[in-house]
Amino acid sequence: MSAIAYLNFDGVTEQAIDFYSEALQATEVKKVRYKNFPQDPSYPLSKAELNMIMESSIEFAGGKIMMSDLLPSMKSVTGELMKGNNVWISLVYEDKQKLEIYFNHLSADGHVIMPLSNTPWSSCFGMLVDRFGVCWKFNSDADRFLDQVILSSHGN
Repeated sequence: MSAIAYLNFDGVTEQAIDFYSEALQATEVKKVRYKNFPQDPSYPLSKAELNMIMESSIEFAGGKIMMSDLLPSMKSVTGELMKGNNVWISLVYEDKQKLEIYFNHLSADGHVIMPLSNTPWSSCFGMLVDRFGVCWKFNSDADRFLDQVILSSHGN
């Protein structure tokens, strides 16, 4: 079992799929639109809604992100989508060159919070917010750092 980051968008999932697929050099992209399923005649969808993404995934470097559009008709139940900093995607990958490629691609038209750099907790760490408002952390040594801190705290 694995935990997968799942991103909801307000009608721009198609653009997000294209952006993330290119930025993360996706090895596989899957997407299904609402029109690909039988519709409930009691709740007809508009042409725009039928073309929205119901479910998608992009796979890259052993990771996966899933995305979909939130139908306007569902907002009465789910509430409005809000860009925020409550969800981050953390890319933990020892290949620093690959992290740099992902960082540079994802920062396009976004905002770099902390450039990739050597820190006390990682030899390659950085943070950014991409153009869709999604927050990202990059860390080449997260597991090693956690193990070292946990191991040293057991001695105290």
